[in-house]
Amino acid sequence: MADNKEKKGIADWWRGLGAEWNKIVWADQTTVRNQTTAVCIVSVILAALIVLFDMIIQFGVDKLINL
Repeated sequence: MADNKEKKGIADWWRGLGAEWNKIVWADQTTVRNQTTAVCIVSVILAALIVLFDMIIQFGVDKLINL
């Protein structure tokens, strides 16, 4: 009796998974390209800002240590 419920549960789960999979709306190639470009540009800008702030803080710490 338990095996029947377990198999029914798995079958229902697979049907539900298939139904949810069909609801997915995939982005078109242009949207993916534009969003990827935006993420890369923002990542490079943020990396440059972090490096700049790190250099400024390091300069300040070096000045304080060498007083």
